[in-house]
Amino acid sequence: MVETIVSIIAGSESDKDVCEKAEKVLKQNNIPYELKIISAHRDPDKLDDYLKSCQSLVYITVAGLSAALPGVVASKTDKPVIGVPVSAKLGGLDALLSIVQMPPRIPVACVGIDSGENAAYLAIRILNLSKK
Repeated sequence: MVETIVSIIAGSESDKDVCEKAEKVLKQNNIPYELKIISAHRDPDKLDDYLKSCQSLVYITVAGLSAALPGVVASKTDKPVIGVPVSAKLGGLDALLSIVQMPPRIPVACVGIDSGENAAYLAIRILNLSKK
């Protein structure tokens, strides 16, 4: 069994096209990953259970609208969390601002709106730090 290195978590099925961009980059670079659809609002217990059992080294979180998912994940782990804002409403600016305005001690890296590819590339760079 291959160990999952990166977890992609999306808040909604409607975010899957952004997730697929990240998946493509991770596949091309032979990075083991898994994709989960778990809403921070609708399934908080499911998210807690997943995060407690997950052994991934980096999280890519994809969310639109209020984009609570990246911050919630970051509040429950000490592993790197990358937020990908989705252009669901307001051109994605609502999600972008929600992700970049995290409180102290809850850091979330943020890539551009709908930029699943850059999230995967950033995850790879984070993983490469341990190789140096």
